Amino acid sequence: MTPTALPALAARGAVAAALLLAVTACTDNAPAASSGSSPSGRHQTPAPPASTASSDRNTAMNIRITLDGQPVDATLNDNAVARDFASLLPLSLDLEDFHQTERIAYPPRKLDTSGAPDPAAPKAGDLAYYVPWGNLALFYRDGDSASADLIVLGHVDDRDTGRLANAEHVTIEAAP
Repeated sequence: MTPTALPALAARGAVAAALLLAVTACTDNAPAASSGSSPSGRHQTPAPPASTASSDRNTAMNIRITLDGQPVDATLNDNAVARDFASLLPLSLDLEDFHQTERIAYPPRKLDTSGAPDPAAPKAGDLAYYVPWGNLALFYRDGDSASADLIVLGHVDDRDTGRLANAEHVTIEAAP
């Protein structure tokens, strides 16, 4: 590269950066009729950034989980990873026990974890994704503590959490 090409390259980079900022600032997936002001921390995802464990568990999508042929009501949280998971539905997976706390299975691909919510300790009934192994986890007992490697995707209706401990097969689909 010649010394005279450097200023031209820098100018093109500045133009590209300005264009990217303009497009990002103008892209907002929030409904036009929302009331109040939107959070200033919003970037490329339609969900506001999660700041507490309770906001990580706001539900956005009803799903139907079938455990060994028995339907269970459940919901997915409103976060980018849960939306990526929803794009895989319907799923039919075999479950195995892990640490006498959760039933685990492996989806057909790893989930995109960019935009993941803040860590939250798993509770009985949580549907979660363990990033290092790429597995789903259905907790039938409360987990130990919050971990950045574990992303809570949703929750099974509390009246059905007892059925998770012995489930051998799960089907997960969007609720009608």
